[in-house]
Amino acid sequence: MSDLAPLARFGDLVATDLRDVTSDLAALDSSGFWAVVVDFECRLVCARFGDVRLEPVPDPVPGAWRGPTAADWTSSLDRTAYTAGVRRIREHIAAGEVYQANLCRVLSAPLPDPETADVDALTALLARGNPAPYAGTVRLPAHGVEVATASPELFLRRDGRTVESGPIKGTGRTAGDLLEKDHAENVMIVDLVRNDLGRVCATGSVTVPALCTVEQHPGLVHLVSTVRGELAEGTGWPELLTGTFPPGSVTGAPKSSALRIIEALETTPRGPYCGGIGWVDADRGTGELAVGIRTFWVDRRAPAGPVLRFGTGAGITWGSEPEREWRETELKASRLLALASGPPPRTPSHDALPVAHRV
Repeated sequence: MSDLAPLARFGDLVATDLRDVTSDLAALDSSGFWAVVVDFECRLVCARFGDVRLEPVPDPVPGAWRGPTAADWTSSLDRTAYTAGVRRIREHIAAGEVYQANLCRVLSAPLPDPETADVDALTALLARGNPAPYAGTVRLPAHGVEVATASPELFLRRDGRTVESGPIKGTGRTAGDLLEKDHAENVMIVDLVRNDLGRVCATGSVTVPALCTVEQHPGLVHLVSTVRGELAEGTGWPELLTGTFPPGSVTGAPKSSALRIIEALETTPRGPYCGGIGWVDADRGTGELAVGIRTFWVDRRAPAGPVLRFGTGAGITWGSEPEREWRETELKASRLLALASGPPPRTPSHDALPVAHRV
């Protein structure tokens, strides 16, 4: 187990001085500043920190992060299995069981020097080479949480009674790559998120301020929508997370059917990938949780020894073409795997690294 001190970093916000760790959601409505990691399988870790301050993400230190080599990555689903899974989901759609389902795979590689592996050093690399609006670190080695995320997607933002979600559906290298299928997929997930928030928000308060906005991210574009509502009286974080988790954009619609299909087709747990990662300031009634995509995590309990893991996936609809969906998972993974496996960027010009098409 790593002996690095507990730490949480969300953009320029840094938290140290760990005070408490719990799996009780009610803690998020108590007091203090909490870092939150919820696995896709609903394992919850909430960590309260005593010292919270503004501090820029440090520049990468040469040699501080030793990642796996590019050739060491393996996938829980290979190309054949993944494309077969896409075809199987289309069969479920044809049978009227689901409108769409997110099919994911987890990539893994052994850590060359696990005793010194520091996910915060990886976060520094990602911040330089793949800046993201919800980037961060949660480092709690004693509690089995070592996460570095470059997530572009908002799961939940709360400011008092106002809550907001920013589901992403639709990905391409450029806006011209986006298809009618991508827009339809986004609209379906917006409906799902509206329904999820409707369970915990005041009647009539859920709105969609933005629908299918094209957002630029390093090496690709996404379609992003915004769904907003006002929490019903007596509703707090336990009800909000219970009513909306897992995020709709990484499950499918209807969510219950999509989850059943995911369980049948995916061969390994998603872990922090597709879960929720972020912070809650219980004193101020604010918080921000990202969807755990573009996320690395250290698994020190793997049978063959400590490994670094990373998840990638795509939303499957009737209009999905299996090979195109496979390529989408490669596109989402390639730039980040290259950063995690390669040497630290030496100059700011590396922010514009070309996308490597390698998995």
